[in-house]
Amino acid sequence: MAENSAAHKNTDNPGAVLHPGRAADPAPEAPESPTPATGSDDYPSGPAQPAEVEDVSEPAGDESGEESGEEADHDSEELEKSLAQSQQRKLRLLLRQCDRVMLMDFNLLSMSDWPDNFSMAAARRNRDLWIFSALVAASVFLSGLTGYVPAWLAGGGLGAFVIILLLGVPFIRRVYTDNPSYMDLVFKRQQLLRDARKHAAHLEGKEGLAWQCLRMADYNPTLRHRRFRPLTQLSEHRALTGWLTRRDRIRLYLIFMLEAEKAYNRAQEDFFAGHQKAIDRGWPSVAAETREPVAGEEPESAQDETEVEATPESERAEPSSKAT
Repeated sequence: MAENSAAHKNTDNPGAVLHPGRAADPAPEAPESPTPATGSDDYPSGPAQPAEVEDVSEPAGDESGEESGEEADHDSEELEKSLAQSQQRKLRLLLRQCDRVMLMDFNLLSMSDWPDNFSMAAARRNRDLWIFSALVAASVFLSGLTGYVPAWLAGGGLGAFVIILLLGVPFIRRVYTDNPSYMDLVFKRQQLLRDARKHAAHLEGKEGLAWQCLRMADYNPTLRHRRFRPLTQLSEHRALTGWLTRRDRIRLYLIFMLEAEKAYNRAQEDFFAGHQKAIDRGWPSVAAETREPVAGEEPESAQDETEVEATPESERAEPSSKAT
C-alpha cells in the first residue's frame, strides 16, 4: 500500500524537478484551431510552416552567391582582357617603330673584305721600293745631263725610269702580279666605309633607329650596356651617321643591331603568342589587327577620300548609269 501511494503522489505532482532547486519548464500550450487536427497530438501541423520558409529562403541565398561569383569572374576577365589589349597595342607599336632592324645587311656592316694590316704593310713596302727605284733611275739620268756620268749610263737610267713608271700603271701591273697596290687597298677601305655609313643612314632614317630599339631592352638587357650609350644618344639627336667614321664604331653599331634583332624576334614571338591567346579566349577586339596611323602618314579614310577625288568624273558616272 505504501508503494502504491508513493507512485500515486509522483504522478499527481505536476512540478517535476530536473535539477535540485529548479522546477521544470511548463509544457507549451497547443494553439486552438477551428478545424479538427487530422494528425497525432505529438506532431501538430502548425509549427511546420517555419521550416518551409527556411527551405524557400536557402535557394535564394545560393542564387545570390552564384550571381556575385559570376560578376567577380566577369570583372576579372574584363580586367585581363584590357591588360592583354594594352600589351598587344604596346607590342604592335614597338614592332612598328623598330621594324627597320630587319633590313640590316650583315655583309655591309661587317665589312668582311676589309684589308688587314699585314696586306697594307706589304703593299706599302712594295710602293716604297717602287718609288725608290724610280728616284734612283731619275737621278742617274739627271747626272748624265750634267756630265757626272757617261752618256750611255744616263740613257740606261732614262730607260729604267720609264720602265719603272710603266710598271706602276694599274692595267700593266695586273699583267705580272695579282697583288693589289697600296692605293687599291686604301681605296677599298674607303669604299667599304662609305657603303657601311650609307647603309647605317638608311637604317636610321629621319627618326633614328638605335634609340627606339633601346625600348626593347626588356627582351634583351644587353641593349642597356654602357658601351652602347653614346651610340643611342647620337641616334636620338640624329647625329649617328657623322659619328661612324671608323671601322671600330661601325662594328659597335653592328653589334647593337644584332642584339636589337634578337630583342625584336623575342618581342614578335610574344606578340604572336598574345594574339593566339586572344583567339583562343574569344577576344575579337584584342585579336583584331587594328592598324594605327603612323606619324607622317594619312589615315585610311583620308586616303580613300583622295582616291575618290582622283577618279575622273566619267568613271564616277558609270555606276549611276548602270543603276538606272
